[in-house]
Amino acid sequence: MPSTLPPPPDPPAPPPSPEATVRRAPGRARYDAPAVHAVLDAGFVAHVGIADGDDPTVIPMVYARDGDRLLLHGSVASRLMRHGAVGFPVCVAVTHVDGLVLARSAFHHSVNYRSVVVRGVATKVTDPEAVAAGFARLVDHVAPGRSEVVRAPDRAEARQTMLLEVPLDDASVKVRTGPPIDDERDLELPVWAGVVPLPVVPAEPVPAEDLHPGAGAPPAHVTHP
Repeated sequence: MPSTLPPPPDPPAPPPSPEATVRRAPGRARYDAPAVHAVLDAGFVAHVGIADGDDPTVIPMVYARDGDRLLLHGSVASRLMRHGAVGFPVCVAVTHVDGLVLARSAFHHSVNYRSVVVRGVATKVTDPEAVAAGFARLVDHVAPGRSEVVRAPDRAEARQTMLLEVPLDDASVKVRTGPPIDDERDLELPVWAGVVPLPVVPAEPVPAEDLHPGAGAPPAHVTHP
C-alpha cells in the first residue's frame, strides 16, 4: 500500500509528549496527524509491545486505522490482548523499508524508511455494533471492499476475538530518504554507492484449490489492493 507523506505543516507540529520526542536525527521527525496517518495507512502489520513486569513482549499483528484511533484484534486468550483490555500501556511500531542505502564506508550504510511509533493505553471495544464495524474495518484495511463480499463473523467467532482501540494522540513519525551521506574524504574511493529501491509490488493472485466454481475472477480489491 504505497503512500507519500503530505507536506509538513508550517509551523511544524511539536512533539505530543517527552516519550514521543525523537532525539536521534530529530530533523527526520514529524508529529502531525496527516503524517502519522499516511504511514499507518500504507501498511497493515504492526509490532505491538507491552511490559508485563520483567517480561516484555512484542507481537506482530494486523492493524487498521479508523479515524484517530488504531484498531488491534486477537484471540481472547492472548496475553497481549488480555493485558491491553485492562488498561496496560502499549507501544505500537510500523515500519516500511523503502530502499538500501549503500555508502562508500561501512559506517554510513543505512536504509530509506518510513516509520511511526504510537504510545497509549488500549481500550477494549465492547459495543457489539462497534465491534462488528471494527472487524469490517480491519478486513477492508487489508483489501478495501472485502468485508462486503465475505461472511461476517458469527457469534461464536466474535466471542473468541477481542477488539482493542489505541488513540493516536501520542505518536511520532521518522523518515529517511535520499542518497548515502558519505564523508568528503571517502568521495574519491572507487566504490559503488547509491540506493537500491525495495518497492512492495503485489503479485498475480493465486486462487484456492477448492475455489467454488461460481466465485468468478478475482475482484478489483484482490487484483488492485
